[in-house]
Amino acid sequence: MILQDKVALVTGGTSGIGRATALAFAQRSEGKLNEVIAYAQQQAKVMVVGRRIDEGEETVRLIKEAGKEAISVQADVTQEADVKAMVDKAFDVFGRLDIAFNNTGTVGENPSLIEQTEAEYDRTMNVNVKGVWLSMKYEIAQMLKQGSGAIVNTSSGAGVVAVPTQSLYTASKHAIVGLTKAAALQYAKAGIRINVVAPRSIETDMFEAAQDEVKAYLAGLHPIGRAGTPLEVANAVLFLSSEMASFVTGETLMVDGGYVAQ
Repeated sequence: MILQDKVALVTGGTSGIGRATALAFAQRSEGKLNEVIAYAQQQAKVMVVGRRIDEGEETVRLIKEAGKEAISVQADVTQEADVKAMVDKAFDVFGRLDIAFNNTGTVGENPSLIEQTEAEYDRTMNVNVKGVWLSMKYEIAQMLKQGSGAIVNTSSGAGVVAVPTQSLYTASKHAIVGLTKAAALQYAKAGIRINVVAPRSIETDMFEAAQDEVKAYLAGLHPIGRAGTPLEVANAVLFLSSEMASFVTGETLMVDGGYVAQ
């Protein structure tokens, strides 16, 4: 029982990779998630965090249907008071915080750097970088009291190589990798491991909403020849969160079908 009785917090747990990971932590599969590759029985208690109340409650409902414990908390990770409150809530309800998956993110819309606005810069950096920094700030503070913990941050293939039409997104995802490495070194001897999971094109709602030719193009970017599934990312997060990765910290685990190896 690798995650038996562990407490896991998932930001951005209302859909896509976040929901898949929250369900995987609690060993609950749905639809395409039935393809789960289970390392062992997973039975973590899960806190689902997001701005969308109904979607968060739906994730919790799916977990509870499987007989596992979960709660939903509405929070905006760009707001320090919200982030502090979510970590405090995890402690108040479950008595500890063992795992945090900081997955909230945004892509941005304007592909032209010279046409991007200051507002778009602020939004991208606040959600993708400030949100991860604030989340780690309070998660690590709680884990230090316990003497252990595992944190996984979501970056991207764009956190390792550049995407020319996504300059702000690329910069923010590179920042997450650097932030993770520095934090991992600072808290390694305190028993806290901090790593990055880096997907490329994944079959989330946003991917599925694209036109067929766009989806075919994105799938073709990967040497494997297809896009990934949310569960394939979730499995990587479960590995990094578990004692199976006890000697892994400060690393970036690519879940990209070979994209950055090209």
